[in-house]
Amino acid sequence: MLLNQLPEYSVEHFGEYPFLYFHDQPYTNRYVLDASRRLAGALAERGVGPGDRVVVCMPNAPEVFFAYQAILRLGAIVVPVMFRLTATEIGFILSDSEAKAVVTSSPVLPNLLKASAELPDKPWLLVSDAAAVPELAGQRQVVDLYAAMDGATEPDPPREQSEQDIAVILYTSGTTGRPKGVTLTHRNLFSNARSAADLAEEQEEVPGTTLGVLPLAHIYGFTMANVLYLRGATVVVLPRYDVREVCDAIQRYRVERFSAVPAMIYSLVSDPAVDEYDLSSLTSVGSGSAPLPVSIIEAFKAKFGADIYEGYGLSEAAPTVSAHRRGEPIKPGSVGRAFPGVEVRVVDDEGNELPTGDAGELIVRGENVTPGYFRNEEATREAIRDGWLHTGDVARIDEDGYIFIVDRKKDLIIRGGFNIYPRDLEEVIGRHSAVAEAAVIGVPSERMGEEVVAFVTLRPGGAVTEPELLEYCQGQLAKYKTPRRIVFLEELPRSGVGKILKKVLREQAQSLDLAV
Repeated sequence: MLLNQLPEYSVEHFGEYPFLYFHDQPYTNRYVLDASRRLAGALAERGVGPGDRVVVCMPNAPEVFFAYQAILRLGAIVVPVMFRLTATEIGFILSDSEAKAVVTSSPVLPNLLKASAELPDKPWLLVSDAAAVPELAGQRQVVDLYAAMDGATEPDPPREQSEQDIAVILYTSGTTGRPKGVTLTHRNLFSNARSAADLAEEQEEVPGTTLGVLPLAHIYGFTMANVLYLRGATVVVLPRYDVREVCDAIQRYRVERFSAVPAMIYSLVSDPAVDEYDLSSLTSVGSGSAPLPVSIIEAFKAKFGADIYEGYGLSEAAPTVSAHRRGEPIKPGSVGRAFPGVEVRVVDDEGNELPTGDAGELIVRGENVTPGYFRNEEATREAIRDGWLHTGDVARIDEDGYIFIVDRKKDLIIRGGFNIYPRDLEEVIGRHSAVAEAAVIGVPSERMGEEVVAFVTLRPGGAVTEPELLEYCQGQLAKYKTPRRIVFLEELPRSGVGKILKKVLREQAQSLDLAV
């Protein structure tokens, strides 16, 4: 099925129902379909057609759902962009994708104007709340999105559309270099969403209501929307993550489950404001994007009586590779078993499959795997070999098929010839009663090749010194694994989806001139 057929599928199979809530305002699935058609007409009037790229860059809002479907209905390609990026970062994506238009809102508009200032062909900027920026209304490229939608009608669909057509280009965060555009086809995204929906139905999950608190302008938003259409479910869209707003939504809409990242889960465990709400409806939370310390999983279950289901995915896999199943054992530290229709292996540097339990690079194959990177054949050849996606993550698979992510291959620290996986250290440091989070990196060392440095944040009221924490580590780890320095921070640098930015920490380590 093409992704742009999903809204009609939803209306035909489930009738009209509240598809999403935003600021307590319901938007039905039929309204989303109608708005998407009108926005498609507005984009077509500005020259958008099959194969053109259209950026969606704005905080969470209903217009993100309208835009995704409007773009796909024209046979064009969606380019979701995190709204927190700098003008320079956005400018690169606009240039690299040759975006013809951008769907956005007033908070992002100044950065978009800066980002597009030097482009020879400036994209149209369709602003959802243009009334908030009347001083910009006279600029040719700035358009009131709703005014453009008024009276607009959807043009005839493209004559030829295929499941193999590119639907989305997702730009990687650039934490390991220049951002690359991950291309995903209609088949890639539909197969992954269909597997998620089928799995939920097999587990007899009631569709119910979930929370849209992670960034919608990301692979998460795309996948969640597709599953909602297929399941007849509802989402409460929150413009940002706020503990009180999340708890209020869970209480008001009796939310049973939603997806989050470790930083959000930690705040639910530690923020005393949570105790003011009735969260008894909550049965589970899905966690992804980054490893979740086992200590936080245990604390969450003790506090809420709800399970944490860790899963694993990446943009190149559209995105889900593995997940825990309801009714099956939850293995702490594991990201579950391979998703239906997804094959996984663990291999050595030569591509040879390793025995059960051995650690090596995780590779993935299935209908969900990207055909490659946008206009980047070299990166495509490096990532996809013999039909297998090389994830760059080190993992092991146990005898039951459960996957354990050991670390990022590029984050591996080699000290004096010994391999050190940062996640092992992060788990140990995170168990200290004063520690909230830890991130471990390697820094260059003439004598040892690399040395180990840990960046740590403390719990509210937590107190521990560097010597005390080093002594604690030495009592828990082999000597060669223990950090040589510990640096305390108020907070760890993160990407828009909550991943700790180790590239930034390495830069900080250089500026600190650490003597190790």
